[in-house]
Amino acid sequence: PEPPPPPLLSVDVTGLVSQFARSFVLIFPVYVLGYLGLSFSWVLIALCGLFWIRRHRGGKSSRLGRALAFLEDEEEAVRLSVSSADLPAWVHFPDTERAEWLNKTVKQMWPFICQFIEKLFRETIEPAVRGANNHLSTFSFTKIDIGHQPLRINGVKVYTENVDKRQIILDLQISFVGNCEIDLEIKRYFCRAGVKSIQIHGTMRVILEPLIGDMPLIGALSLFFLRKPLLEINWTGLTNLLDVPGLNGLSDTIILDIISNYLVLPNRITVPLVSEVQIAQLRFPIPKGVLRIHFIEAQDLEGKDTYLKGIVKGKSDPYGIIRVGNQIFQSKVIKENLNPKWNEVYEALVYEHPGQELEIELFDEDPDKDDFLGSLMIDLIEVEKERLLDEWFTLDEVSKGKLHLKLEWLTLMPTAENLDKVLTSIRADKDQANDGLSSALLILYLDSARNLPSGKKLNSNPNPLVLLSVGHKAQESKIRYKTNEPVWEENFTFFVHNPKRQDLEVEVRDEQHQCSLGNLKLPLSQLLESEDLTMHQRFHLSNSGPNSTINMKIALRVLSLEKQARSPDHQHSAQVKRPSVSKDARKSSFKPQVPVSTPPDSNKPVPASPVTDGDKKTDTAEKSQPPNASPQWPTDLSRSSSSLHASNFSYSPSHLSVKEPTPSIASDISLPIATQELRQRLRQLENGTTLGQSPLGQIQLTIRHSSQRNKLIVVVHSCRNLIAFSEEGSDPYVRLYLLPDKRRSGRRKTHVSKKTLNPVFDQIFDFSVSLPEVQRRTLDVAVKNSGGFLSKDKGLLGKVLIPLASEELAKGWTQW
Repeated sequence: PEPPPPPLLSVDVTGLVSQFARSFVLIFPVYVLGYLGLSFSWVLIALCGLFWIRRHRGGKSSRLGRALAFLEDEEEAVRLSVSSADLPAWVHFPDTERAEWLNKTVKQMWPFICQFIEKLFRETIEPAVRGANNHLSTFSFTKIDIGHQPLRINGVKVYTENVDKRQIILDLQISFVGNCEIDLEIKRYFCRAGVKSIQIHGTMRVILEPLIGDMPLIGALSLFFLRKPLLEINWTGLTNLLDVPGLNGLSDTIILDIISNYLVLPNRITVPLVSEVQIAQLRFPIPKGVLRIHFIEAQDLEGKDTYLKGIVKGKSDPYGIIRVGNQIFQSKVIKENLNPKWNEVYEALVYEHPGQELEIELFDEDPDKDDFLGSLMIDLIEVEKERLLDEWFTLDEVSKGKLHLKLEWLTLMPTAENLDKVLTSIRADKDQANDGLSSALLILYLDSARNLPSGKKLNSNPNPLVLLSVGHKAQESKIRYKTNEPVWEENFTFFVHNPKRQDLEVEVRDEQHQCSLGNLKLPLSQLLESEDLTMHQRFHLSNSGPNSTINMKIALRVLSLEKQARSPDHQHSAQVKRPSVSKDARKSSFKPQVPVSTPPDSNKPVPASPVTDGDKKTDTAEKSQPPNASPQWPTDLSRSSSSLHASNFSYSPSHLSVKEPTPSIASDISLPIATQELRQRLRQLENGTTLGQSPLGQIQLTIRHSSQRNKLIVVVHSCRNLIAFSEEGSDPYVRLYLLPDKRRSGRRKTHVSKKTLNPVFDQIFDFSVSLPEVQRRTLDVAVKNSGGFLSKDKGLLGKVLIPLASEELAKGWTQW
């Protein structure tokens, strides 16, 4: 039977009476006090007594609850009772152990460690600084005192899973707060400076390998930091030091970044413990894999922009910072959007994935200080197991927001069996571009050179360095002074789009006289025919001495995505780690620090490379030009790809007037929104709302001023790696203005090249203008898509503004 319907009005008589009684008990004493004419102080005394009784009972209950919780879960109870910032690593992580015995050992050895450091400063660092620059030839350390406070190790973690049986991997949580005193002097400029104290905190990885069957059982020791440590230096006389020629381009923050990033992977210190051990493999480290990051979109971000002094809430201008070890990428900024779509792709090398994470932070761009929008940390071991992850991740440290990522773990294969399949998957088998998604990784160990020529001056030893380039990406070695048989022992890596068509170009240069000492061009297709895709030999240099050689070990590894076989009901979510340090502390060392290019969406791969800390190598498109070819453009806007290795991204946005994103190597065209995003991006460029460095390709121009004809001569040679405006390609032409004149009569146009991304124009244009006048003008160069009559595919393909205030304008130059 159906239950009877509830009554229209229900009254809780018991509760009503109870409430009336409690109210009466509270009010009646007040009435009695007033009736008897007593003081109101008695009410206050009664209330104080009541509060004391309740607090005493509450404290007793709390202590009892903590005791019970301690019995049930000791670790969680400690975390709740102590501030997380005060906890050492062995409390946070159960597999991190205390190392007091090691701290006592270090304390006993500290005086001898200080002696070694002093010897290192005087015998290694001091001569290196003197030889680095003529202005520093009188540099010397006048006092070196590291202090009596030893280095402290807060915790040790030993890896037992996912490691080679012939190696031992340790992570040391180190902390050093030293009252050191280091004084230096540059006598030539009467400059004195120094360091009063140093603080360094971070995780140092120690690898003992290879393990051998003879004493001391360990062949070599490798030391490095997984991520940039927190470094603070208290300087004295820094302003005097930065006034010295050759150092005036630096700052306190830049110096700290350079020092910090020199300690970060892939930079490492290798100490052989047995003289006979073969440590060639240690000097030629092969990455464990490559992580391809599809930075797609975010949803429901916090609105940080406010108006009318916070009365009106606005939206945000979000961008992302992505970090893997010392490789940092910055996405483009999406204006006024809480659900931004970036659709960008980046590739990062992973050398040590046990303990290494993918770190992402989102910020709202503001004119002064960018607001924090959330963070994310993903364990790379999980990504390696799954090979392919396409998920939404909830952002940490904020109340709302989530991020959509697609992560691919690419395995390095020593055979070329799957190369054709990989080239087809990234569309590199048909296009002619030299940049885009990578199909292979080139690893190069630069050993030494022999019998180099003397350069311009006879009977004088050169200062040799090596320029290495693959496509548009270039890197350079360190300089070796006053020798024709230099030894470098340096490692370099290049992402390769298509090894069947690309070449490795090597040039040995004399830094002192800016001349070439020899060059070498090696087609990467030769490596495809070599055993294990590896060559290790002395290569003869062209345009050099008769016996000039360079010794290199070169290996090519094909990047293969090996998808795991999964059951249909398989579900997995990558392990997201919670940040172990505060938001403010992480942001100070995590934000991007090099001006780099704006990545537009493109359905064609475009130039880009990771920004890497700690190297003194330069991975820029400009470096592919010889240093003496022509003067640099007077503005960064002419650069189509960038990546500075001098530091960690290495100048923080807070120290820059302009923050620029890292160029995406390709748009994520797997999403239908990508094409629409590209069109929108191009319209923004055409309207002038998105100026900056844009990897939309390159254009080669010759610019000079003819004093006899009193004209500016501009030769438009060609373009390369333009984006495809439609499935059939683009129909590009070049339009020129000499700003501020934008009249129709001041416009110059080339002819239209049909259906090509690498058009050749070779057309000459002139502007009637005097030399003093032209140096106050700017050349506006735009590459546009013609598209034909009534076509919807008309639009801007790329744009560059070139200020002409250069003293070399009368001589002229040709440059991409």
